[in-house]
Amino acid sequence: VIVVMVLCLAPRCYGDDEPLRVNITPSVARAVVRHGELLVTITRRQDPSSTVNSIYARTSRDCPPFCVQPITLSPGVETIGELELLDYLQRITDGDNSVIVIDSRTPEWVKKGTIPGAINIPWTIISPTAGADPFEIADVLEAKFGAIAQEGLWNYSSAKTLILFCNGIWCEQSPTNIRALLQFGYPAHRIKWYRGGMQAWEGLGLTVVQ
Repeated sequence: VIVVMVLCLAPRCYGDDEPLRVNITPSVARAVVRHGELLVTITRRQDPSSTVNSIYARTSRDCPPFCVQPITLSPGVETIGELELLDYLQRITDGDNSVIVIDSRTPEWVKKGTIPGAINIPWTIISPTAGADPFEIADVLEAKFGAIAQEGLWNYSSAKTLILFCNGIWCEQSPTNIRALLQFGYPAHRIKWYRGGMQAWEGLGLTVVQ
């Protein structure tokens, strides 16, 4: 028996009918998404004086490696924003198992907070340039992403749609994962990139889970 809990991680919990001061869009105040065995209510912080989480407040980092990423990583890979990401999270919550939202960061970053509904698949276990083990890569492709190994090649006819993100537009972790997946032949149209990442998510005051 799975016990489903409703978890509200906004500064306070709001009833379904209670109007909010700070909505997500003019017509959307909150979104309830599944995170593991929990249901998490995503809202924005309701105090207009709130400021961004200090771990995402830095504007400058050494480049390389922390360089500004392009809007389009590769032809066919769609770059999405927060509303599109929320739509994918809602689809997952509604039972669509053909979609996965992936936090590409390493576990120490994920422990500081992630987007509700995301699973952690660190960039270090997919990218050969990071020393990822080929057998571990194959396991992720098959067990997590729905690829099928056939005579030394990959069949992606039943592969899942992947939405990847990391820390921000200067972060290389999700772009590295995406480029690796494309090298493996993963269909570009089944890869989506939330370019803004945690910095943009936190900058909008949206709910995070630890």
